[in-house]
Amino acid sequence: MALRSTTTTGNSSFSRALALLVAGTYFMEILDGTIIATAAPGIAADLQVRPVDINLAMTAYLITLAVGIPISGWLAERFGARRVFTAAIALFTLASLLCAFSPNLAVLCVARTLQGLGGAMMVPVGRLVVLRDADRKEFLDAIAYLTWPALIAPVLAPVLGGLFVTYASWHWIFLINVPLGIVAFIVALRVVPDIRARKVPPPDWTGFALCGTALAALVVGMELVGSAPTPWTAVVLWLLLAAVASAAALWWFKRALHPLLDLRALRIPTFLVGNAGGALYRLVINAVPFLLPLMFMVGFGWSAFHAGIMTMFVFAGNVLIKPATSPMIRRLGFRTVLLLSNIGGAVVLAACAFLTPATPAVVMAVVLFASGVLRSIGFSAYNTLQFVDVPKARMVGANTLSSTISQAATGLGVAVGALILRAAEGLLPAEAAPQSGYQWTFGVLAALMLYPVIEAALMHRAAGDEARAR
Repeated sequence: MALRSTTTTGNSSFSRALALLVAGTYFMEILDGTIIATAAPGIAADLQVRPVDINLAMTAYLITLAVGIPISGWLAERFGARRVFTAAIALFTLASLLCAFSPNLAVLCVARTLQGLGGAMMVPVGRLVVLRDADRKEFLDAIAYLTWPALIAPVLAPVLGGLFVTYASWHWIFLINVPLGIVAFIVALRVVPDIRARKVPPPDWTGFALCGTALAALVVGMELVGSAPTPWTAVVLWLLLAAVASAAALWWFKRALHPLLDLRALRIPTFLVGNAGGALYRLVINAVPFLLPLMFMVGFGWSAFHAGIMTMFVFAGNVLIKPATSPMIRRLGFRTVLLLSNIGGAVVLAACAFLTPATPAVVMAVVLFASGVLRSIGFSAYNTLQFVDVPKARMVGANTLSSTISQAATGLGVAVGALILRAAEGLLPAEAAPQSGYQWTFGVLAALMLYPVIEAALMHRAAGDEARAR
């Protein structure tokens, strides 16, 4: 359903201030999804629980984030983008404050649930407003603003978490959101246009229940995979529930008059590529920041500081190549860029499989830097390609569907990486080197990258050309 604006923007160009605001809130959301892992021991000691119990707070956040995203598009249409976006920032900020002052694990889990609810409304609605105002020729520039948090936050989270816990306290991983949230709220009141639909259909509660059940069961099942020891019976039951609920949700969405998730966008070839191969790409790439520090600390025997410094080369590659990604796509086209980034990504992952404690630091740094470069290029290409051919009238549904798929893929990255690692370690002989399991895991991830490579090779050469023109 098309949205109308109740404010005058002056021209059709997207607002860079708005794009930066949304990117900032996206950074907060991703950071809070990953940074707590570093602080888990300190939080557990303070709340007098086991470190493994802090996983409940992480899971509560991820479940609420995944379940809440599908309803965000309807809320924006019904109540207006500005109202929903500012309410989401306020909820996320207040929940962060509650997290920081949680007296026990139960309160922390409730606060993390509220944080996830705020994040679920915050980013999809903000991205919708940015893309609604952007002309097709401006999509590359608009997406460039919105992509950097997904590249930087997962890499910075372990470093920032370590700094806060070491030199301050775990409370600061949440308190830092308060001034950022206040600034974002004030700016949002000024720059977010009040867009809403002229006529809003009733909410699809059946679709919401089925989709929410599927996403929640999937997150819980994959989170349990990382437990030690893994409760395999519970894992199978949760994943079976996720499969059944997913099948029922797909059946319902194809037949409902006003479905929660509009699957028609998947008929658009570029949107399908961005959310099929793109989902697998996000899953694989988001496993890397989780696996690298573990390989360095557990496999190589490095200190946390040493591992963090080496991992920062991924961050350096992300940042330094970012200004060149849009010109590269304009010059070479989406098909060529995706082929190069996916093939290069597979090669780099394979190279990670051959890293050992004896590998020269310079060689290791070059491999990780290349990983960051290719990561940045691939994310930019996929995030732009998926929307280039979506009509304005379908942007709400396409944005909601894309956000749901993206969140599921991103959240599964760590779980799938942990699952492959556990399987590899179980198959290796007892006398195998400590880093062997990680090496096999990177090899499997490199093999998974072959699907995005094949999909990109089958794309039409002119796919997304309208967005390449200035």
